[in-house]
Amino acid sequence: MQARKQIWMAFRTAFPSTIPIFAGFMFLGIAYGIYMNSLGFSAIYPMLISLTVFAGSMEFVTANLLMGAFNPFYALFLTLMVNARHLFYGISLLDQYGAAGKKKWYMIFGLCDESFAINNTIHVPKNVEKGWVMFFVTLLNQLYWVLGATIGGIFGSYMKFNTEGLDFVMTALFAVIFIEQWMKEKKHYSALVGIGISVISLSIFGGTRFIIPAMMAILGVLTLLRKSIEKVEVTPV
Repeated sequence: MQARKQIWMAFRTAFPSTIPIFAGFMFLGIAYGIYMNSLGFSAIYPMLISLTVFAGSMEFVTANLLMGAFNPFYALFLTLMVNARHLFYGISLLDQYGAAGKKKWYMIFGLCDESFAINNTIHVPKNVEKGWVMFFVTLLNQLYWVLGATIGGIFGSYMKFNTEGLDFVMTALFAVIFIEQWMKEKKHYSALVGIGISVISLSIFGGTRFIIPAMMAILGVLTLLRKSIEKVEVTPV
């Protein structure tokens, strides 16, 4: 009974934080389902891909890969490049996921940008197990995406419109998450480091190649400055 209560409390803690993701994932998931339908795939394809791949932008790329000749090495390389940022997400979550027990295997599979952002900013009460909270954040986010993709796949044949530019909703969603995190923090050193390095990398590498160098540099700088930043964050004002 106590275990069930803990699980229910974790769900109640996780769910409100995923509501903004629900709006974004439903919208973009429906667009993805419609896009798959426009390429000639039935509704079962976006549903199964969102269940087994769950990689957002890579799922759009997968739709195009399925239309061409099978090239596993190209698909592997492209997937690694598109989702390379998850390597850095995983490194930063080693301690938290390691303490989550068997739940970590699903959480590793279901890791996405939105789950990473929420699990790093969510406030978990002391009497609630954070491992279960992170699990439900991951599970709910995937369910939202699967639901949106399935709806889009089913009704795609009846909804004909230009879906170009719909992925901007994810940019807007990240902006909201960033602003919310900024407002919660008293100090903004990590955010300023991220912004500064991203701008520098963008000016050096260009818009199509700056993400991986920027993330590597951010990870390196924050690793070097971690103790100093943590010391400043916990110092009373």
